[in-house]
Amino acid sequence: MHFKSSLLATSAVLAAAFAATAHAQTASGTAAASSTTIEELVVTAEKRQQSLQDVPVAISAFTSEKRDLIGVNTIADMTNFTPGLEYNAQNDRNTLRGVGRNTNVHAAQGSVAQYSDGIYTSSTVEAGKTPLFVDRVEVLRGPQGTLYGRNSIGGAINIISKRPTDDWYAEVRGQYQNYNHSILEGAVSGPTPIPGVDFRFGANWEKQTEGWYKNTVPGQPDEGNVIDTKYVEGQLKFKFSDNFDGWMKLAWADWHNDGGGPGSRNSYSPAPFTNFEVANPPQVMNPGYACLPGSGVTNVVTAGGIPLSQACANPSSSDPRKFASDVPYQVKLTGTMIFASEWTYHFDNMDLKYIAGGTHYHYFLTGPQPVESAPIVSYTLPRVLPAGTLGATQTSTLVIPGGGPTVNPRYAFNYQEQENWISHEINLASTDKGPFQWIAGLYYYNEEYRQPVYTTLMDQPSLGLNISSLAGACAFTAGACPSLAGDNRIYDDRPHMQITSKAAFGQIDWQFTPQWKTTLGLRYTRDDMKGEESVRVLCFDASACGVAPELLGSNFVLDLTQVPTVVSGYPGFPGGIGTPGVSSNTVVDPATGFASRTYKDHWGATTGTFGLQWDPEPGTMAYFRYSRGYKSGGFRVGIDTTLGAAPETQPEHLDSFEVGLKKDFGRTLQANLAVFRYNYRNDQVPITIIPTGGGTALGQSIFFNIPKAISQGVELETTWQPIEHLQVLFNYSYLDAHITKGSGVVDPADPTAVAAGAKPLTTLTACSTLTAPGCDVFTGDLQRGQDLSGGHLPNAPKNKVAVNVNYTWDFAPGSLTGSVSYIWRDKQFGSIFDRSYYQAPSYDQWDARLSWKDRDNKYTVIAFVKNIFNDLGYEGGAAAARQAGFTPGYALGLPLSNPASAVAAPVNEGIASTYLLTPPRTFGVELQYRFF
Repeated sequence: MHFKSSLLATSAVLAAAFAATAHAQTASGTAAASSTTIEELVVTAEKRQQSLQDVPVAISAFTSEKRDLIGVNTIADMTNFTPGLEYNAQNDRNTLRGVGRNTNVHAAQGSVAQYSDGIYTSSTVEAGKTPLFVDRVEVLRGPQGTLYGRNSIGGAINIISKRPTDDWYAEVRGQYQNYNHSILEGAVSGPTPIPGVDFRFGANWEKQTEGWYKNTVPGQPDEGNVIDTKYVEGQLKFKFSDNFDGWMKLAWADWHNDGGGPGSRNSYSPAPFTNFEVANPPQVMNPGYACLPGSGVTNVVTAGGIPLSQACANPSSSDPRKFASDVPYQVKLTGTMIFASEWTYHFDNMDLKYIAGGTHYHYFLTGPQPVESAPIVSYTLPRVLPAGTLGATQTSTLVIPGGGPTVNPRYAFNYQEQENWISHEINLASTDKGPFQWIAGLYYYNEEYRQPVYTTLMDQPSLGLNISSLAGACAFTAGACPSLAGDNRIYDDRPHMQITSKAAFGQIDWQFTPQWKTTLGLRYTRDDMKGEESVRVLCFDASACGVAPELLGSNFVLDLTQVPTVVSGYPGFPGGIGTPGVSSNTVVDPATGFASRTYKDHWGATTGTFGLQWDPEPGTMAYFRYSRGYKSGGFRVGIDTTLGAAPETQPEHLDSFEVGLKKDFGRTLQANLAVFRYNYRNDQVPITIIPTGGGTALGQSIFFNIPKAISQGVELETTWQPIEHLQVLFNYSYLDAHITKGSGVVDPADPTAVAAGAKPLTTLTACSTLTAPGCDVFTGDLQRGQDLSGGHLPNAPKNKVAVNVNYTWDFAPGSLTGSVSYIWRDKQFGSIFDRSYYQAPSYDQWDARLSWKDRDNKYTVIAFVKNIFNDLGYEGGAAAARQAGFTPGYALGLPLSNPASAVAAPVNEGIASTYLLTPPRTFGVELQYRFF
């Protein structure tokens, strides 16, 4: 820490020294002045080419040259130099000024729209393509409800590809990093034999074989960015005539990753492994039960043959970069095709443009369920005979070690996304130089997706006795229980949804004096969503599902699909017809055992913008901007739901007020300042309602619409080039994103609201009986909803700082550029509850790179190191869950003479936090060679 402070101080001294040198050279002449002039950056943020300094919107732009210069290689790097932007690589979720995506349910939309070459995409991944493929990335902060519309309530990210060239160009790049990480890519572009047609072809292969996280289980792979990805794209540019031109791109991607990529391990939890028998809500046996002294468990088999003491200890408790798992993650992306096209006809004073494209992909993710559990693959339960089982002479519970069933608890999930979407936009825009500039257009988007997910007991040879009929659990199939599939799937959910969005928009810019311009834009959007969801839910060997396997003397399975407290929507029960968004009651297919329900609804809104722009002198622009943003409603389906009782969420609305100043101080200093305030309504936040009564109910996942929230802040982006060859970038942002109205929500990690900082609405009350509604059997008190006002919005750090200093030395053979970056990010919360267990700490990071470019610009060599001091950084706020479950009384030390010793008792092992980490220290070298 002392060394880092010294390095920061040294950088400040160097910058001051360079500034002093610049002051001494102020009269050095026109040539020197021009060499320190900040280059103009052209963007297309408002669907026409403009200087970034002339656009009255808060924008951060990253050209391919800038990314190479300061080391913006990933989306996470982009967040460092973009005020207000956060990105969670594990879940592919982004947040901008506190407004973002909080779930991967595709029936609920994102809040920051990504447009790759004008085509909407639900994923941020494309923004992370290398600079060889991407010309620039533009991050537009604030609602873009007029020109973009589709789910851009928080902002928009434009990804603009490098296009075919009229002249020949060819380049290859190779990179090697620690962790055996390599990147090989190349591109070629130029004219074709067909007059007026140019082409571009590029390919990328990225592979890493050593993980950032060390698996302590022998024979099991390390994880963390262990990837094998391929990407190929081809482009054609057409010049049909002086008035008509076109462009099209077709890309293919393929991932075969082992423990790397979106969805895979990128986090750690320092909490001890749990050792209760079954978790709450109950579904399967816990591997860690073999770690509980007194459990009577025998024949324990650990993964890799490690000692039981090692298997029962979580290595992450002492080292965040270590874990123990016997179920590896795998990430696959197959059949991916991405198409984009743009066709323009140029009239005398206007352009008619048609933009069309779409995407198809199939994504697979497999991994452990839960992520953190003891690596134990098999154990034998004891046989338990309650008092009196063998006759009147048996006066106490009898525990017979080795006499019960064998449990093989390795439990895994399989999650998939099968996506198809296509979009069309046609717009007509003015191109003359008059005081009126305008654009109008129509937009259509269609998406169809399936998002199946299931969990499975990987090694269990049989689920044992099916007690569903005995338990009367098949009321909706006339008492005849459907047969089991035999695939050991405990949870199996299969949503299939269709989404359409239609919009009409227009915007006018009127420069009514040489210094003043006003903007007015409107957009109407209509969103329709419909689909169906089918689910089957089982319970394996969990005593809370009716009987303990130790008492039964056998493994058992209970079908929970027809239990109304588990699956909603049956006639006469909540969640059926009459529930918002639900278009049918739940029905059970007697052949497959799946319960199904359909959904249908639509939403619409008028959004727009009004602005004033003042240009008092060249190099100075001030603006005021009001924008109205909207995000459609949706459904909480799939992933972790069981046909919930309240599946629909209402649309979000946001009113944004922003003032900004973009100022060039001479030719050497450029500063962009934005001050904003959002009035945010109905933020869609996922909440899981955890049943705490000890019965067979499972968790219900819903969206809670926060009635009112505010996001306000200040953002500063500066570029300073005080002397020739020296550039200093400094960014700072302050963000206050908090809830102003919202109450009644129960914290799933603290249902009775007793943790420090809790704001319960009622006094703490003991349960009259443990079966009373709302009783938390783990504490004996009633659940309490909380007042949310004052709490932070998730993933919204209050302060962010980023500094980059780069200097170029010129030599006869070429130039050498040194670049050092420092970033600091404030603490942030991963939930709407401001509690210590949801908080990720503040952190800082140092990066450095050294680039050599030859005089003829034929080749470049870059050496780099990121996270120099190997510090822990956090991609977002923490997640947390209460470690609660059930354990037989005899294993908890109850006297065997006590009848309760044979009954499962509630156990609370505290709250476990999970932290999303940034990469460890990485370093390497990159070679770029340009043939022509």
